[in-house]
Amino acid sequence: MKGRMNTEFGSILIDTDVIATYAGSVAVECFGIVGMATVNMKDGLVKLLKKDSLKHGINVTLEDNKISLDFHVIVAYGVSISAVADNLFSNVKYKVEEFTGMEIKDINVFVEGVRPID
Repeated sequence: MKGRMNTEFGSILIDTDVIATYAGSVAVECFGIVGMATVNMKDGLVKLLKKDSLKHGINVTLEDNKISLDFHVIVAYGVSISAVADNLFSNVKYKVEEFTGMEIKDINVFVEGVRPID
């Protein structure tokens, strides 16, 4: 499904991959986020994703032009997870709403691992 905005000049469609990539780039800029993660369902292993595959750690759902985001992240060792999540919520909500022109319905954060900061 794609997000749709109607303007006086016509319609604008935004693919969920575009939203996921942008949200991922915003997320890795947040304090305490080491990177996005993917979980191998077969063996349960968590893998830190490279910078060029940020959208794979994010699930985007569009419903009535409202965005729901699920982030699978790896956080830095020694930082407050709630502080990292609050920072992620506020930054992503503001920047993605500004970027897409659509409302964020909810943001879910799944902490898949902890790593020391390099």
